[in-house]
Amino acid sequence: MTPQQAPTSQSLLDTNVQEAITQAVTEHLTGPQKSLLEEQGDLDIAAVVTKTAQLVVDNTIDIPRIIVTPKGDVSTGYRDFTLDINGIKGLRPQDRTLVSQSLENNKQTEVGDGDSGNFEPIKENYILKRLFNYDDIPYDEHAELLYSLSKQAVECLLQENDEKDVDSILQNQSDAIARLIHAQLDKAFYENSTELEVEVRSGFTALRDCSYTAAEGQDIHNYRDTVSEVSKIKQMMFGHFSNCLYPIQKFDSDTERRFSIILERDTSKWFKPAKGQFKMYYKKGSEHPEYVPDFVAETDNAVLMIETKSTQHRKEDGSWNEEVTEKAKSGVKWCANASSHLKANGGKEWKYLLIPHDEVKEANTLSSYIQKFGQ
Repeated sequence: MTPQQAPTSQSLLDTNVQEAITQAVTEHLTGPQKSLLEEQGDLDIAAVVTKTAQLVVDNTIDIPRIIVTPKGDVSTGYRDFTLDINGIKGLRPQDRTLVSQSLENNKQTEVGDGDSGNFEPIKENYILKRLFNYDDIPYDEHAELLYSLSKQAVECLLQENDEKDVDSILQNQSDAIARLIHAQLDKAFYENSTELEVEVRSGFTALRDCSYTAAEGQDIHNYRDTVSEVSKIKQMMFGHFSNCLYPIQKFDSDTERRFSIILERDTSKWFKPAKGQFKMYYKKGSEHPEYVPDFVAETDNAVLMIETKSTQHRKEDGSWNEEVTEKAKSGVKWCANASSHLKANGGKEWKYLLIPHDEVKEANTLSSYIQKFGQ
């Protein structure tokens, strides 16, 4: 029996399952293999199966074979926002005129640098014309927002300058204003998938092998030791674990190292998943990258999928940015389906935790994180 056939690792301890495995192993042995084993004395295949099954149970966490991918129509656009006018306030008229001379009548005309030579009775149009040059802005769908942002820029200029100077600024510096608006539009862009498609397959997933690149003779650090140069932590290897399912782990941040101390204390098993361990994908622009959470841990009552995230990924209102939110949506969906599958087969509930990095303190208990950050 393979992990793809057993609903949970615990099911490998079932007497009927072990009898089936023993029979399969016996039938699989060829003549030469049998002879070799017989030469070494009586071999109790059933006892080997029992011992091996217990080792599998003790050294794995049940990970159902679930695939989560974004599906359906994707809506895109820009969230409405107030323009940050700090880059506009200081704009002043510039004496950067060019003189145009007609070859027909020698008449000279002053034209502002960057000015098309056309006067716009509606001041916002100076900026809107520049925004039209950006191919990534769908003007028809967002005309109202673009006009609102242009109007905010014009109103800012009118508060700081007289009307004639404002016209001069817009004629000569509307490119710079449009660039500022475009940069802020990028930050307000959203792309949402209408739903997540979930496929649950039979069996459980074995832990993937982890491989790390290390310099010859590189030290293995104790996970409890304080790291003085945290900028180098990604190159360091850590060990001396008791409950981690891998003897060596690497951390992306000191937050992860410190959180491993809590996991060693408050869980029976834990590990950092390798790429490909979970078939989870999230929406990022037009792509669907794989989502690899920071930790998986097992307690007496549940299995936890944990993400520790820097608060720099939070917006002013306290919510997480689009990428973190999309990852969390995929993780929550995966855990919900894993719980349904495992509960039906005698397994444990899965929970998803999204923990801000400034909340990671060794004195905190894992149960307090579950209560506060469980999703």
